[in-house]
Amino acid sequence: MTHAPPSPDSAAAVTHADGRVSLPEGTTLPPGAYVNSDLHPVPISRRTWGTGSFTALWISMSVNIPAWTLAGGLVAVGMDWRQAVLTIALGNLIVLVPMVLTGHAGARYGIPYPIFARASFGLRGANLPALLRGAVACGWYGIQTWIGGQGVFILAGRVFGTGWSEAAVVGGQPWTMWLSFGLFWLAQLAIILWGMEGVRKVQVWAAPLMLVGGVALLAWMVVQAGGFAPLFAVNSELGWGPEFWALFFPSLMAMIGFWATLSLNISDFTRFAATQRAQVLGQTFGLPTTMAAFALLAVMVSAGTQAVYGETLWDPVEIVAQMDNGIALLFAIFVVLLATVSTNIAANLVGPSYDLANLKPRLISFRTGAVITCLVSVAIMPWRLISDPNIYIFTWLGTVGGILGTVGGILIADYWLLRGTKLDLNALYTRGSAYWYSGGWNWRALAAFAVGAVLAVGGSHSAPGAGPFPEAGIIPFLSPLADYGWAVGFLSALVVYWALSLAFRPRR
Repeated sequence: MTHAPPSPDSAAAVTHADGRVSLPEGTTLPPGAYVNSDLHPVPISRRTWGTGSFTALWISMSVNIPAWTLAGGLVAVGMDWRQAVLTIALGNLIVLVPMVLTGHAGARYGIPYPIFARASFGLRGANLPALLRGAVACGWYGIQTWIGGQGVFILAGRVFGTGWSEAAVVGGQPWTMWLSFGLFWLAQLAIILWGMEGVRKVQVWAAPLMLVGGVALLAWMVVQAGGFAPLFAVNSELGWGPEFWALFFPSLMAMIGFWATLSLNISDFTRFAATQRAQVLGQTFGLPTTMAAFALLAVMVSAGTQAVYGETLWDPVEIVAQMDNGIALLFAIFVVLLATVSTNIAANLVGPSYDLANLKPRLISFRTGAVITCLVSVAIMPWRLISDPNIYIFTWLGTVGGILGTVGGILIADYWLLRGTKLDLNALYTRGSAYWYSGGWNWRALAAFAVGAVLAVGGSHSAPGAGPFPEAGIIPFLSPLADYGWAVGFLSALVVYWALSLAFRPRR
């Protein structure tokens, strides 16, 4: 005797023995303005990502060109290799905490970041943090795609010669540069249209290949430099005194800010976790260890270029372009581009695809959101954005990055301190539920967001001619907080939201 499948209207959530929550297998939520198939809770049968998948995800995301130059940048401002690796390792250990805490909701309920944000901001209010995070990701995606296109252009020039690298100029760039950018753009779009399983497979295959490539690059540099000694020859200009510590804390905030966006939308990935343990261990094994090891590798290789070429090269594209062996060069091309693709898709394309789907679930799917993100990334003209670091760093990334810390504080205060990790799965998709608050917005979250944002970026200041902010700061008395924007926004928003929610409890 067979039984008819449950009616969608009776899809009551089921709590499993391991604490994970899902809808009964084969059921769906009733159609509505706040539901589509991509935002739907992931069924237990599709939650298959184990510890290895999350470790591979973080290895492949951590091995990238900006992470390489990040380590080199710390040495360039005066740190030695020990201080640089310490700063990067500690920063990533700190950001691992909100990463695991927000990832818990995805693993337990199978929901992406925009749905998770509905619990604290409201069904409509969640569009605010989702679109903020999406805006940063669109910008990053465009810039990383342009960098990847530059990698194709520079390295292909070594293969095809001056006919490629000195092609006719169109719109301020050789036409081959535009072709390189377009090909790189299309390759990434094809992978994301494959879906989240495609993203996982790319990460799993990319991680070991990139590690092999990094070690091979180190071995090549050791041979070129005549041993390991020149690779450890970088000495600190600061020592371990007051000058180092004055640089250390702002640099530490920068390390945390490097993955601040992922600390919000990591549930976009952990919703596919086979167990809660898988996301915790996978992130712990993958993020801080890989970033520290990769930083050490970057510092050693870049220090070797000083001994070999008489100048320090921090860009891995420039380093591998020095290779004379054709096979080695082709392998290096593949590894560098794979590193950029895997990081850019996972860190900068998955998030805004879900964020845009949350904006109009009936009209925008995950894949549609990905196409919109790719188009926006071209519309912002990343070649111009990256050409002026004052506009890019100070006006946009610095400001929005500090504001994003406030969102993380609100999410964690709501989920861990107020709700004890308990959510009503069906209510997250239902108008008029406990998460509807007032007209779909939770004023407590908005107030905490406003306070945290002002404290995080109100003191932003620039040296004369080096940025758009006043030298004394937008709000001068807040300028001492400017170097700690993410942490200030995170902690202040957490405390304010927690206090307001206790003092003015919403009706359930």
